[in-house]
Amino acid sequence: MAPPATKRWCLALILLSLSFFIQSSTAIYCGAEDCYALLGVAQDANASDIKRSYYKLSLKHHPDKNPDPESKKLFVKIATAYEILKDNETRSQYDYAIEHPEEVFYNTAQYYRAKYGHKSDPRAVLVGLLVVLSAFQYLNNVARYNEAIATVKRTPAYKNKLKALELERTGGVTNKKKGPKQIDQKLQEELSNELDLQIKGAEKPSVWDLLGVRFILLPYTIIKLLAWYSSWVWRYKVNKAPYSWEDASYLTRRSLGVPLDAWTNLDEYKKEDLVQKRLWEKQNLENYFAEMRKESKRRR
Repeated sequence: MAPPATKRWCLALILLSLSFFIQSSTAIYCGAEDCYALLGVAQDANASDIKRSYYKLSLKHHPDKNPDPESKKLFVKIATAYEILKDNETRSQYDYAIEHPEEVFYNTAQYYRAKYGHKSDPRAVLVGLLVVLSAFQYLNNVARYNEAIATVKRTPAYKNKLKALELERTGGVTNKKKGPKQIDQKLQEELSNELDLQIKGAEKPSVWDLLGVRFILLPYTIIKLLAWYSSWVWRYKVNKAPYSWEDASYLTRRSLGVPLDAWTNLDEYKKEDLVQKRLWEKQNLENYFAEMRKESKRRR
């Protein structure tokens, strides 16, 4: 157990620290001075009185009018006090700090928020954030795409396609003494560029997919979506027209929950068969799933 003398010293140290912080709660505004006293006005003075007093004192202590070094220091303090009191928000926070000096951290946070927060234009912050996020997004997409391409180029299937393309370009004439690794590097790059490498999950980066570009095009996207929906309602709900192939394919794909790239890779016969089943109708979809379950059990 600590001796009484040690306890007293600890208590004195705590009180000293608290007194320092309590003083700094208002000192962050006008230092050790009182902002109202610097301008020679009462705490309940209105904005006109504060402005009038500031102009009077600033003319008296301005360095161009008064060369005294002490007067110059006082002019800086007066200008600081006026900056605090001329703004309703910072004045209100200063008054609160005077009345509640014990709320050190709250008063300090409010001061710095008012001092630096309002100087940042929210629009500029939003634009900057979109630019940074878009840059990271693009660099990440490029890295993923290059990594995926490098992985594909190491597969036997890619090397076979590359060899077939080389034979096609050379008219079927190739040097049998040269293996796949001995293909001219420049020719290999040219052939690689001709191959259409579509890799799921690592598509070729495009600026149109960036977050910033999509945000800029958001009004256009919304208008386009509303126009499409209005056309859909007018054509199929009001006029009861039969679905076009593209719209029927869309409804089928949505009903089955098939991604666009997976639907694109289906053969045309399979697409046509699924569209003809009219799976966007609930009963047809339930029957289709029932048939699929029966087929799955039969194969087991």
